[in-house]
Amino acid sequence: MTEQAPAAVGRRRLLEISVSAAGAVALSACSSSEPSSGPDDPAPVSAEEVEVTPPEDLMREHGVLKRVLLIYREGIRRLQAGEPIPAQALNASAGVIRSFIEDYHEPLEEQYVFPRLEEADKFTDLTTVLRTQHERGRALTDRVLAATTGTGGSDQPARDALVADMSAFIVMYEPHEAREDTVVFPGLRDVVSPAEFRDMAEIFEDEEHQRFGQTGFQGVVDSVADIEKSLGIYDLSQFTPR
Repeated sequence: MTEQAPAAVGRRRLLEISVSAAGAVALSACSSSEPSSGPDDPAPVSAEEVEVTPPEDLMREHGVLKRVLLIYREGIRRLQAGEPIPAQALNASAGVIRSFIEDYHEPLEEQYVFPRLEEADKFTDLTTVLRTQHERGRALTDRVLAATTGTGGSDQPARDALVADMSAFIVMYEPHEAREDTVVFPGLRDVVSPAEFRDMAEIFEDEEHQRFGQTGFQGVVDSVADIEKSLGIYDLSQFTPR
């Protein structure tokens, strides 16, 4: 899932390159009498050749979710201020949550991450809660999508219901993703062998490009950025306190 890597180079190959380069660096450090570089030394490893591990993959996908939650917050602000519903932007954002988070990211967690922890009797109470929250999140997304489709939902009760659903989603997913980032994903390293880790990384990459094409993760990020621009919240500097 390294978006800048050439399409022909897979995750497994990238890891082999990284391991080889690391070995070369270690040998060089042990031989202080040898020149630090020479015509036969391996080329430096570029950022594009560094393996994207499964936890890093999942965490940066959480970054997409965080940006959509900011879009939801802007939608809530406008609705509570009595402004027109930014229906198109909110519908597109809920669509990103549905396609990228609920139909892709969460199934990876449920199929590859949670079971490995549960088999090791690790964080089982936590994974139970996380699975339940995935289900509740999908129900909320169903309602946000319905409320922002077409011309419906313009009366005050509908506006209030949309605010309530987006607020509930934010309140649940901020601690949800924080707990996964700080407990679940780091814990995966303790229960998965290096070989399984490499296989998992390749599976994640293959699934990403199968679902989202060659642009993969970067294409989704670009779509979210377009929504932010349409709402006037793309410029990061506007969030800097004066």
